[in-house]
Amino acid sequence: MLVFVFSLAALVCTTAARPSLNYLQNHFSAVEESEEVRSAAIKRLLEVFGMDDPPSIHGHKQPPQYMLDLYNTVADVDGVTKDPYLLEGNTVRSFFDKLQSEQVEFRFNLSTVARSEKILTAELHLFKLRPQATMTFNRHHFCQVSVYQLLGSTKTNNTQEKKLLSSRLIPVHSTGWEVFTITQAVRTWMVDEGSNLGLHVVVRTLGGSLMDLKLIRFASGRNHHQSKQPMLVLFTDDGRRSTTLESIDPDDATAASRLPHAPMSVPPSRSARSLDHSDEDGTSMPCQRLPLYVDFEEIGWSGWIVSPRGYNAYHCKGSCPFPLGQNMRPTNHATVQSIINALKLIKGIETPCCVPDKLFSINLLYFDDDENVVLKQYNDMVAGSCGCH
Repeated sequence: MLVFVFSLAALVCTTAARPSLNYLQNHFSAVEESEEVRSAAIKRLLEVFGMDDPPSIHGHKQPPQYMLDLYNTVADVDGVTKDPYLLEGNTVRSFFDKLQSEQVEFRFNLSTVARSEKILTAELHLFKLRPQATMTFNRHHFCQVSVYQLLGSTKTNNTQEKKLLSSRLIPVHSTGWEVFTITQAVRTWMVDEGSNLGLHVVVRTLGGSLMDLKLIRFASGRNHHQSKQPMLVLFTDDGRRSTTLESIDPDDATAASRLPHAPMSVPPSRSARSLDHSDEDGTSMPCQRLPLYVDFEEIGWSGWIVSPRGYNAYHCKGSCPFPLGQNMRPTNHATVQSIINALKLIKGIETPCCVPDKLFSINLLYFDDDENVVLKQYNDMVAGSCGCH
């Protein structure tokens, strides 16, 4: 009998502690809805950054120093554009040589470049190594380095035709990066992918004879560190344009670099509608710019984004009461609307809204699906200032 009482009590306790079926259904429905909202939000954010899916990165590579330096030149620590005229186009892509040949032939896979992108400039970056010590006594001080586009083979003697793209003199005893413009070849490859047979580099003396490759050496992808590998750099324009406000006035190009730094943790934003906005103490807050930090690590993008780790988008909040002072940067339309609202000449006309009246672009340095490093500039990402509109 005692055992029966204990069993009954345990059953009652278990039943009481177990959530009801309705509760579980509501809980899982809320979780599923939350996941759906998050998934839809991430998808929409990817669209803002011009992507269908986040790049899949299999291993963490070191970005080329050239791309890191370029990013630091055009962007501040938060990724905000320093000067919109520093970068040619809005996208810079870097590609490593796929042949990894010991010879002076190079090939680059451009499959990640959209056909809609306009090729502005294409550069071949080669790292010139120091001549071997035994060859330094050579009487040649300069050499002629020529870059050719490889074409199809001729039917007669089976030799491969080539087209000259760039040629210039280089000091024999120098070391470091040498850059050659090959825009014409890349534009051809973008039109006809099958025509991409690679590049060939020829080094000659000033007299025209071929030079000893032990004297003039360029780093290859096979035998040298990644930091010295042959690289193709493309400056392109993907056709995106600002559709809202003008990003930066040409006479105020340094404005973005003067943006104040804001705390990384900020309270959630409320509606931008200003009629009933009040601070916690009950007083009306005038239209102003407040912090809004976007953390890429929290979103789950830190694996493929190199820089920045996040950025301050800012947001506008506050009221636009009558009369609108010049400190609220009102448009003429907003001023008239404010007057109509104050005089109640027309029913249903609200006060103007506190919204961004200047927007700045940010720069993103990231790995794409092929683990190439891309620098892309995105317009209208940071509220530079707020006004009543």
